[in-house]
Formats: sequence, C-alpha cells, structure tokens
Amino acid sequence: MEEDEFFGEKTFQHYCAEFIKHSQKIGDGWEWRASKDCSDGYMCKTHFQVKNGTAVSHQGTSDHVQTFLPVEEALDPPLDDFEVTETTVAAEVIKYEYHVLYSCSYQVPVLYFRASFLDGRPVALKDIWEGVHECYKTRLLQGPWDTITQQEHPILGQPFFVLHPCKTSEFMTPVLKNSQKINRNVNYITSWLSMVGPAVGLNLPLSYATAASHDEGNVSGQGKKRSLRSVFPV
Repeated sequence: MEEDEFFGEKTFQHYCAEFIKHSQKIGDGWEWRASKDCSDGYMCKTHFQVKNGTAVSHQGTSDHVQTFLPVEEALDPPLDDFEVTETTVAAEVIKYEYHVLYSCSYQVPVLYFRASFLDGRPVALKDIWEGVHECYKTRLLQGPWDTITQQEHPILGQPFFVLHPCKTSEFMTPVLKNSQKINRNVNYITSWLSMVGPAVGLNLPLSYATAASHDEGNVSGQGKKRSLRSVFPV
C-alpha cells in the first residue's frame, strides 16, 4: 500500500470492491450503495440479532459462515421484519445497520452504525456500550465519547452511532508496516474492520483474511477501475 496508513477515496473504493467481491462469494451480505447527489458512496450491511447476543437463524445459512461468524448472519436475501418476527417468535430482536464510509478529514475509513428494535424503538447508546466486547470495555470506561459517539450520517443525514476515526492511523500503521516487512498483501478494509468491528458486535469470517492475501496486490489505476465496475453499480 503506497500511501502507507493514509489513502485516497479511490483507493478506499478499490479495497471496498475487493472486500465486497469476497462477501458475495460467501453470502455475507455486504454491498455498495452510491449516493444519488454526488459521486460518494459507502459499503453497508444489515443483520438481525436476538437481544441476548445470539444471531437470528434462518434456513439457508451455510455452516461455513456460522462457524466463523457467531454473531453475524449471511442474509442473502435479507430477511424482512415480518420474517424475523415469525422466525424468533417472542424473542426481542435488534436490527443492526453497519456503514463504512471514507473520511476526507482523517483519510481513513469510518464505521457508522445504528440499532433498533423491530417496532422502531432505537437502542440507547448506553445499551450499545454494555454490549461492547469485553476487551474494549476498559477503553470505553476511560472515555466512551472519544470512542463511540452519535452524529449525523454524512450522506443520509440521519443520526447514527460512529466509531471515532482519530486513532485509526495510529493502530493501523504497525499493521501495514509489518505486512510490508514480510512482503504480504493485505486489504486495508479487512484488517481495519476486523479490529474495530468487534467493538460493536461486528465480526468477520476468517476467510476474508485468506482472500485478502490471494486477491489483493494490484492497486494500479487500471486494476481499480475494473474492480469498481464489477462490484459497484454504474
């Protein structure tokens, strides 16, 4: 990765394209949504989870995905609210939406997310914090508003929670430098999301790491254009 820990929006879209291609292969539910008003876009995924932490099961989910992603479900096609209610009967289900956008200010990806019950009630921020993985709770207790905040989605204009990107380049730098040292190709989005995602209940199948080492490597302008056209709608 030539730009080291910082990269431009075109490179961000290239890594998202590679990430989405693998998601489509394993039915993990990630997709690209383009903005109607500008050239910007974002990567997104929606999944449903029972309040106690178990994923909503549905017929057709592969054992491979279940093995590597205990709290995620490959919703392909996604279940609507009625189907989820019918599947889980009286269980209280939470709908999670994850959006990955590019921050021009920090020159890094940013994870936006929101959660709500099926009746439309939003999940409170304190409940989001309570559900954070144990290994992240110490950091949240030291300064939760520096880690998870609520702000307007830059494209949708709706309130979302967001993992603040101020520390992203700091923890990604050693990852990138180590990959360069051992001459191993990595997908920035895969490495970054595998570290920040668990803080808000988002876990990636291990196959993403394998796909990154095999598929990533050519980030030339021509290669980027082919990848974007194959994944993003024109």
